[in-house]
Amino acid sequence: MVDTTAQRRIEKLSGVKGMNDILPPDSARWEALEHQVRSLMRRFGYENIRTPIVEPTALFVRGLGEVTDIVEKEMYSFEDRLNGEALTLRPENTAGVVRAVVEHSLLYNGGKRLYYMGPMFRHERPQRGRYRQFHQIGAEALGFSGGELDAELILMACDLWKDIGLEDVALQINSLGQPAERTLHRAALIAHFERNLDVLDDEAKRRLHLNPLRLLDSKNPAMQEVIEAAPRLLDFLGEASRSHLGVVTSILDANGVAYTMNPRLVRGMDYYNLTVFEFVTTKLGAQGTICAGGRYDYLTEQVGGKPAPAVGWAMGVERVLELLKEKGDATAVSTTDAYAVITEAAFLPSVMACLQGLRAQGVSVQMHASSAEGFASMKSQFKRADASGARFALVFGKDEVSAGLVSVKSLRDAQVPQVTQPMDHPERWASSLQSAA
Repeated sequence: MVDTTAQRRIEKLSGVKGMNDILPPDSARWEALEHQVRSLMRRFGYENIRTPIVEPTALFVRGLGEVTDIVEKEMYSFEDRLNGEALTLRPENTAGVVRAVVEHSLLYNGGKRLYYMGPMFRHERPQRGRYRQFHQIGAEALGFSGGELDAELILMACDLWKDIGLEDVALQINSLGQPAERTLHRAALIAHFERNLDVLDDEAKRRLHLNPLRLLDSKNPAMQEVIEAAPRLLDFLGEASRSHLGVVTSILDANGVAYTMNPRLVRGMDYYNLTVFEFVTTKLGAQGTICAGGRYDYLTEQVGGKPAPAVGWAMGVERVLELLKEKGDATAVSTTDAYAVITEAAFLPSVMACLQGLRAQGVSVQMHASSAEGFASMKSQFKRADASGARFALVFGKDEVSAGLVSVKSLRDAQVPQVTQPMDHPERWASSLQSAA
């Protein structure tokens, strides 16, 4: 009897929809952006923080708000099978950073400037620039109440755009004031929308008495005229809130930062107060916001800590990389300086000693690997060397190795002559590979 089990084809598994693999050479672009961000954060004195991907569900319900889209529709929440604890894959990281700051008493000796990088999760319809697993880079300044910190974070983002050569990014600003001011504005908003109930869609009617501020963020074309006519929160701000906004805008003016005051800018989380801002572009269609944030002076208390002011922003990594592709930066620069072409297995001990010497000097070297049949032909290896993106081929042929030498051949510039270098002293010529590359 034929064993049909052995003949069954194993089903090919694929990744979860909207959760993407990041493969070479694309991953090199991610690394380059992350390197730029680390340099930027160091210049501004921000320190790295790394929080868990899984947090208590209550953290986001409390912090983001029960009637936000994120909490109601988008969170990946589940019950821990071992202890029944309600857990959630983080949909954003500000709440997690605040939880960590409170839990570990990081503000005991004064304010903290922190930054993070990592994946977030929201159950959305995957589309360009919006995925179910997406990545954010964020900066948070906790324990500082002055508007100069709001401005510092905005200036930091502007510097990042300059560092990476990103153009066509516009800054929008608003102030959400303080709770008492929003209470007055809330009452005026409800009254305004109640007079226009026939225009509101079902979602707007549901939110009208729960969170009327979120109606201002509706994209329903039929509601835009009513939204434009709605009372503006800016008109309800007291002297202190106006003064805080004035500090922010005066610093931006002094630094030549262009911005637009957008009274309809409300953001998607309930924890914001005073300054909110977005950096937007017209290059990505509906997903035009690439970086956004604001002040959240009450979130620390909401997660169980002592009251402490805070402000921060988060940037969508995928969206920024899409913008860089749009402007023509679609080709990642190879991180490989040299590719080792080897003709015989017997040479491996001395060859690899040479390569280790180069690596110790900071040279990036990729070595050709043999197969069961031995090393491929020189022609085949040179094809691999060219495809690697390396600037140089290091040729360890029979004549070279017997003389204790290696031939260094340029793969990108025919005008650069081929030279030989000593295998046993790679430190003498390592810098020539790096400087030329």
